Amino acid sequence: MSLDVRESVPLAPLTTLGVGGPARFFAEAGGEDAVLDAFRFAAARGVPLFVLGGGSNLLVADRGVDALVLRVRVRGLQIVGANGGDGDGQGPRLLVRAGAGERWDDLVARAVAEGWAGVECLSGIPGDVGATPIQNVGAYGQEVAETIAEVRAIDRATGATTVIAGADCGFGYRDSRFKRAWRGRYVITAVTFALRPGGAATIRYPELQRALAAPLGGAAPPLAEVRSAVIALRRGKSMVLDPADENGRSAGSFFMNPTLEAGAAAGVLSRIEAAGVLAPGEAIPQYPAGGGRVKLSAAWLIERAGFAKGTRHGAAGISTRHTLALVNRGGATAAELIELARRVRRGVLDRFGVALSAEPDLVGFAPGEIADLVGDGTGQGG
Repeated sequence: MSLDVRESVPLAPLTTLGVGGPARFFAEAGGEDAVLDAFRFAAARGVPLFVLGGGSNLLVADRGVDALVLRVRVRGLQIVGANGGDGDGQGPRLLVRAGAGERWDDLVARAVAEGWAGVECLSGIPGDVGATPIQNVGAYGQEVAETIAEVRAIDRATGATTVIAGADCGFGYRDSRFKRAWRGRYVITAVTFALRPGGAATIRYPELQRALAAPLGGAAPPLAEVRSAVIALRRGKSMVLDPADENGRSAGSFFMNPTLEAGAAAGVLSRIEAAGVLAPGEAIPQYPAGGGRVKLSAAWLIERAGFAKGTRHGAAGISTRHTLALVNRGGATAAELIELARRVRRGVLDRFGVALSAEPDLVGFAPGEIADLVGDGTGQGG
């Protein structure tokens, strides 16, 4: 067997939150044969298989994980072809395949350096390439769904390798079939991205437009300038990994921005206006989310529900820079973070009638421990 399996391996050091207990079994897979060995090992021991990426979108329970935790380390970055584009007038695409174990920001940096447009606004996001299709990672007006051409994966049930077209992944806001109907079915080993050589940067997000002084509809700045601006914005919110940052131990945004049907959104907006939380002349942040839906700002709702930046619960807290980030102030437990998240969610629900859903994977918890935090981001719930 090509798999080196260890027991009782601490998982906290392998996550950006730095929280959680050990894995019963732990292994790393540098190739697809090792992934198959992991399937066989887990089946022989009668334990689940949990795939750990870069640990950046994850909260592990204090008791740890009774499973084989597998870190997929499949590496490599290569140009595998080109196509004529998608008929959107933006030119041909270069097909770039990256192993699931490649660091995501390394891929973005390479794309920007080569002049391949399509992922520049996703700069500075921690984690591995293999995790990006699962979450449909997005930021500052871009999502990986826009560039994913195909996903290479191994079916856990059959051991067969399959290639799934990006169009078949069911991408939605921070969502995909890998999170829903296909949850636990596949282990991703590579992702192919369709990038635009010499293409213009994507400048859709108002905050990024302001940072770049780039008027909507004007000429796009160079990709490198956009990358630098995005990283600066993320650093200003403690959303870039930095051991010296007091807010650095987080899982990024802990709550998804809720998206509501138009009718439900109208009711929520009326409720917010009646709550007396708006400053004179202040508008409620809201954005079109497609299909007649409306996206609200979770951070804004949290603050208006009375949770200030820097709020603490034991050694867990809300970032002093960004209300969406829950942080480990040093020695925090998963239980403290869950309780803080629950307090925030209940406060927003009671004040405005919007049910926030956790964005990170919550692993090792019993279903009843996290049922109220796990949702689909629609803002519906009780």
